Amino acid sequence: VAELAAAAAAVLDALNGTEALNATAKFVASPEGTALAYGSLVLMALLPIFFGALRSVHCSKSKNASDMPETITSRDAARFPIIASCTLFGLYLFFKVFSQEYINMLLSVYFFGLGVLALSHTLSPLMSRIFPESFPNKQYQLLFTQGSDDTKEEIVNYEFDTKNLLCLVIGAVVGVWYLLKKHWIANNLFGLAFALNGVELLHLNNVNTGCILLGGLFVYDVFWVFGTNVMVTVARSFEAPIKLVFPQDLLERGLGASNFAMLGLGDIVIPGIFIALLLRFDVSLKKNSRTYFYTSFLAYIFGLGLTIFVMHTFKHAQPALLYLVPACVGFPVVVALIKGELTEMFR
Repeated sequence: VAELAAAAAAVLDALNGTEALNATAKFVASPEGTALAYGSLVLMALLPIFFGALRSVHCSKSKNASDMPETITSRDAARFPIIASCTLFGLYLFFKVFSQEYINMLLSVYFFGLGVLALSHTLSPLMSRIFPESFPNKQYQLLFTQGSDDTKEEIVNYEFDTKNLLCLVIGAVVGVWYLLKKHWIANNLFGLAFALNGVELLHLNNVNTGCILLGGLFVYDVFWVFGTNVMVTVARSFEAPIKLVFPQDLLERGLGASNFAMLGLGDIVIPGIFIALLLRFDVSLKKNSRTYFYTSFLAYIFGLGLTIFVMHTFKHAQPALLYLVPACVGFPVVVALIKGELTEMFR
């Protein structure tokens, strides 16, 4: 799952990491509908960051191969904005040259499989708590090998149990619902699972790497949103659960509402993995304090709120990382300076 989460996060950031909250221009939302939509998006953004960060601490201590995190080095962080830019521009050209319908069909199938696995992994700890210990939890193994006897080589060796199987079934049901209806609730279930898995399983190896990654994507974000129409064009053409959405006309039209405010998953995952790193840093200090985690978490709320305010005021898509990166990096650095722990943070 770690490799899948890494791949998903790369695609998510390249595609929609910086498309700001926006709504269909033809619909004039009521103040209540707008407040509900923006408030719901903020809440949905905070949930995977908070719980993903907590799960990342346990993940870093896990000895289970399937739960091992994918570590991002400084070299990976420096290359990431370039890879993301190439992916984004490549998709832009694809949408210009080929039929949008067929591209989205292929991408929907791809994200269906990825989403089922991500949602299953997200639900797995919850299932373990819900079912009593007396529940008959049988073990299974999916094994594919190549060759025979001494030349036999494992290709796939996946171990799972009855609870994991139930999680896969739930994920598949949501996936079929999404494929058939493209309903915004199904989209958000997959989106939240992607975001939580990304924050949990993508680990920065140190704060320096985090600053390189966020700094590079800060430039990437600003350029592709303000410098060109590529980011917004791809995000609006791309039909996949790569963004969280919430209808501004929910109060008027109920669950059939269709005028959405949206937030790209990259604007959750990228700051989220930095916030999770600071939580692990808090744990490493062994001071029974979560100062840096809560500081960066509050900084994220401030940065996202500022994004919404600017977007709503100027009625134009905003690169959210323009506001999130200075807040999420700057606030903890100031706290470290005050506490005299800056050297320890950046070592």
